[in-house]
Amino acid sequence: MKEIRFVSADEAVSHIPSHCHVHLSSVASVPHILIQALCRRADAGDVEDLHFHHFHTEGPAPYSEPRYEGKFFEQGFFVGPNVRANVNAGYADYLPAHLGESQKMYREGAIKLGAALVQVSRPNRDGLVSLGTSVDCSVAAIESAALVIGVVNPNVPFAHGDLVSIDSFDYLVEDDTPLVTKDFAEPTPTEVLIGKNCAALVDDGACIQMGIGALPNALAAQLGNHRNLGVHTEMFADGILRLIKKGVVTGACKKIDTGKVVASFLLGSQEVYSFIDDNPDVLMKDIKYTNDPWVISRNPKMMAINSATEVDITGQISADSIGTRIFSGTGGQLDFVKGATMAEGGKSITAFASRTNKGKNKIVSFLNPGAGVVTPRADAHWIVTEFGAVDLYGKSLQERAKLLISIAHPDDREMLDREAFERFGPHYHNFSI
Repeated sequence: MKEIRFVSADEAVSHIPSHCHVHLSSVASVPHILIQALCRRADAGDVEDLHFHHFHTEGPAPYSEPRYEGKFFEQGFFVGPNVRANVNAGYADYLPAHLGESQKMYREGAIKLGAALVQVSRPNRDGLVSLGTSVDCSVAAIESAALVIGVVNPNVPFAHGDLVSIDSFDYLVEDDTPLVTKDFAEPTPTEVLIGKNCAALVDDGACIQMGIGALPNALAAQLGNHRNLGVHTEMFADGILRLIKKGVVTGACKKIDTGKVVASFLLGSQEVYSFIDDNPDVLMKDIKYTNDPWVISRNPKMMAINSATEVDITGQISADSIGTRIFSGTGGQLDFVKGATMAEGGKSITAFASRTNKGKNKIVSFLNPGAGVVTPRADAHWIVTEFGAVDLYGKSLQERAKLLISIAHPDDREMLDREAFERFGPHYHNFSI
């Protein structure tokens, strides 16, 4: 291990050339100290045309703002609330990618990285650092970038899993800013019902994947009486932690990484971050591993539980957009849909409220014009709302329409049934479910 020498953030980013692509570690572990230093360079007219790539980021995102047009250009793999308005206004952009393949874009040169900016833990005695709460595609970025800058932060937990040598960094910066935490609201009565309908599909001994937010927390709350669940997921938050502490999650039935919780990034309370610190029962892994459908499928009874912005009556699932407006991203949804359906006894579950907060139906005859299909209808299996759960696997278009309408909001069913009749013709009503 070479001698560790720290430089200032301004010194470190001064070596990033204009006209290059820059990776940021994401979610709770964004290296804001380096972003602020880059903003100072841009304000001084010393840099231009930097393209930023990352997963969803928490906190300020000046790299997407109109004031830095021509100097910074956001091209994230996932669109969070902090960049959504600027992406949809055209000041920033979205780079569609299955998150499991984001690392491949770096490693195979589809995106030629000029710099990787990541936040890491303090090194251990072997000179290895952890990427903590956000491994994501940062390992690939460190391997691929021409220039690698690390922010050593004592608040980054030393998570087991994929570690990086301190010798991998060209420049190191110290910072002790706390990681971003996220508290989620208690689930609504509708979300509780959805959680119950999902939980009824989960067997004891299953291995689960789900995201963050009120709906996953509602599901986690309904799994409290299950036994020997495992976790192999893209990310997890406080809902899963409660199940671990309650003894519901043991990982005993997993065929790979038995007894381990496996994830690639986290967003939650400080309690979650402290839980993974030097905890050998949690593995924070490269997204190449966590989101590989073949790896996912090796765990029996794999349950992939995802959400949607809209589902049409043939089973096309939109999850990254509302019409032409980008809302989030492809994420790892299809990675886990494929992995779960390949697994012995696995299930792919798409769960959402039947209507938006503004009362618009989310089971629709046709997706909004411009909406992206994240999960094709051939891959759509279980669909869950507060009004029930239906399995589309092995069902024709007309059968799917009947099933999906049965779990739509009651006030929308007559309209949807009429539109299905207009679409499929007079023989549609001859089908029963």
